[in-house]
Amino acid sequence: MSFQIDVSRIIPVIIALALLGLFSITGCSTHPPRDKKITGPIDKVVVRKAARQLELHSRGRIAHKYHIALGGSPIGHKYREGDQRTPEGNYVFNWRKPNSQFYKAIHISYPNARDQENSRNLGYKPGGMIMLHGLPTYIQSESMRKQYLNRDWTHGCIAVQNHEIDEIWKLVPDGTPIQILP
Repeated sequence: MSFQIDVSRIIPVIIALALLGLFSITGCSTHPPRDKKITGPIDKVVVRKAARQLELHSRGRIAHKYHIALGGSPIGHKYREGDQRTPEGNYVFNWRKPNSQFYKAIHISYPNARDQENSRNLGYKPGGMIMLHGLPTYIQSESMRKQYLNRDWTHGCIAVQNHEIDEIWKLVPDGTPIQILP
């Protein structure tokens, strides 16, 4: 009995197995290692207004990112009451309001002395009560919450979804600096 091997059928199988082995080896070495989950304390918050993004930082690294909504006139620094702008600059979270017209609110220390002076020089009141908060408390349905996702709707505050403010509320202590960038 003679045993014959059909080389034309075996060569593609050998090539496929060799390539599979090669891709599995190189695939492991070409992907950068994933960052370990950041578990340290949040020591800074950065807001990027143009990107509609809020970042929680821990030891110089971004630990969490959130999509945000801003005021009706988001471009530029806030300089007067009622201008619908979110301030730009360096502030701190200085107190909390668990029960308000919005789902949880953390106060941002606007206006600082420089803001007050600039507004006074322009003949305006600087405004205040700039907060990071969730949605209005009257919003109960999922369909209504979705309407607030991708549009600016605040009067100058920074808003996130309710489940996100729950997370931020736990992670960010009072006294944490917040840098608001254009």
